[in-house]
Formats: sequence, C-alpha cells, structure tokens
Amino acid sequence: MDESHPAGPEPAPDADPLAPLPPDATDFRDLLYQKREGVARITLNRPQVYNAYATETLRELACAVDDAANDDAVGVIVLTGAGTTAFCTGGDVREYSERYTQRPRDYWKYMGLFQQAVEALLRCGKPTIARLNGMAVGGGNELHLACDLSVVASHAYLGQVGVGVGSVACGGATQWLPLAVGDRRARTMLFLNEKIPAPKALEWGLVSEVIPSVRRGTDWIEVPTSEQIRAAQKGSDGYQIDLGPLDTAVDQLSQRLLAMFPECLRYTKQQVNFWKELAWNGTIGHGREWLTLHFTHREPHEGMNAFVEKRPPDVPGIRRRLAEGRGADFLHGRPSLHCPRCGAKGLPEDFTYCGRCGAPLPPPT
Repeated sequence: MDESHPAGPEPAPDADPLAPLPPDATDFRDLLYQKREGVARITLNRPQVYNAYATETLRELACAVDDAANDDAVGVIVLTGAGTTAFCTGGDVREYSERYTQRPRDYWKYMGLFQQAVEALLRCGKPTIARLNGMAVGGGNELHLACDLSVVASHAYLGQVGVGVGSVACGGATQWLPLAVGDRRARTMLFLNEKIPAPKALEWGLVSEVIPSVRRGTDWIEVPTSEQIRAAQKGSDGYQIDLGPLDTAVDQLSQRLLAMFPECLRYTKQQVNFWKELAWNGTIGHGREWLTLHFTHREPHEGMNAFVEKRPPDVPGIRRRLAEGRGADFLHGRPSLHCPRCGAKGLPEDFTYCGRCGAPLPPPT
C-alpha cells in the first residue's frame, strides 16, 4: 500500500437486500403503497384509465408484493384500486394497441412481468385480500382471482372481456374460474363476457363477501338495482357511493387474519394453492407464447383498435374472411403475391398495388 496516500473512511456496509421499504413508500409511479399495523395496502392508482395496468404498473406491483412478503411486520396484504369506479380493468388496451400490436415480440416480455405480479400474489406466503372497490374486469378479475379472499362493494361487478377484444383470458381466468365457480359458469364468463353483479358473484363463490356501498341519504340499499347504481355513480337523486362499510369489513377481516399464527397461515396457503398452481404452471408458459404470436393476427389489431376508437369491432368482417377462405392469420392477407415489375415477393393478397414500386398487382389466384 502506498503510505503517501492514507486510506479513506471505511466504506459503508452494503444495504440488507432483505430490508423492507419504509412504511409509506413514495417512489412508485402507478401504485400507492402503505404499511400500517400489520397490513400492507397496495392501491392501483390509475383511476383515469379505470386502474388498468400498464407495463410499469406490473413491475411495481411485483415489487410491492415482494416487499410485503419479506417484511416480518406485515401479516396481511390488501390489493385494491383508487376511487369508486374500478378495482382494475386489466391491461391498458391503448398501450396494447399502440405498442404491442406494433412489436408483438415485446408482448412476451410484458407477459413475463404480468406473470411475476401474479406469482408474487400467489407465493407471498401471506393471506391476500382483494378489496373490490369497483368493477374487476379482464386482467383485473385475474388479479382478484390470484388473491386468497375478496370483499366486494355491492355496486361492483366482475367479468372477462378477452374474446371481445381479440385476446384470451389465460392469465388466470381460464385456469381458475372453473375452480372458483364451476365449469359451466366459467365458460359463460369466458365465452360471453357477461357482467356478473356482486350478489351473483357471491352466490357463485367468486367473492367472499358483499358489502353495501350504495346509499340514499342515510338509507343503505342492500341490493341496488342497475338504475340505483348509475344514479349513485353520478351522485344524482340523493344516491351516492360510500365505501366506508367496505373499509370496515376489510379491516375486520385483516384483524381476524392477524389473530392467526403466521407460519400456519403460510403453509395453509401453500397447501390450498395446490390446484391453482397446478393449473397455472401447466398453462401459463403456453399462454404467454400463444398470446405473443397472436399479436401478429388481425383479431387483436381490430379488437383493440376498435376499443380505443370506441366503435364495435368488425367481427363479421373477420368471419366473412374465414368463410371466403382468406382468414385473419395475416393483417393484410396471406403473403402470396409477387410484383411482375420489380420482382417483390410475399406481398399481402389484399394489396392491389406493389408496396415497393407502386405497380398494379395481378389478382390472387
């Protein structure tokens, strides 16, 4: 050692990689994360898009759940959404339309983040409660299904939308809905995309408990009609949405769980997860690959662009192509044409002019 250059101060010890985040972490963009009195509360905080998750949201969600899992001061994890309209409506379809239909290979990376978030909830070793403050749709219902228990506000509903927007709900719904509600009811939700109101969701076993959330003045509406729910959401005719009882119910359920032995809860969760994990592990890799490849297909282009443009998707047009033998495997038809002028090959059969030189193309044979 060069004695003419005395050693500096001792380096600070490395931070403990298992050390939990502070009780009120503020470095998340799309989440609110709070830990208090044994409960970690994760709030999807994108109410402007009905708490739909974007790519960064999934990264943050996995991080927050992992932190709660490794914090010995936390005994229960609550997942919810901001506001009174939506728990979560799944993936941000605008992001799908603008990003992943343009770069399908990147959807594989995105699906990996979704898988991490779901598996964090499955394998956190602590009971998880979905606080359904509003509709849980698509991937939002799948995040709900990944939780152990769920408490739903009476104005909320649950549902899947995959086959209506050019996708497949194989991020938890195809795997777990049959376990939760039975085969026929699962197929009804997956094939027809019907909205399941809170009382029916309880009857089916899709949620653990329904809590009144609609009131008129001081009178609570135990089973609100769709008209009363719409009035409450608008704040008209004296109706309003009040999530106070929902919070009380979630707090009470959290306290009951905190009264149980933590290691016994952890192993009980592991045991009860057997069928969920079996279904998940046997299908999610295949689903990830298929969804990625399917983003090159006409169906997600049409379904997701229609959703963003607020118009009905042209499903009849896709079915007509099938009947005519053209299909929807390629966005602009099979790459079957060639240009007699410049020699370009593999031009889509829907093209009438060459995309390279602009020459008229012969009709497909």
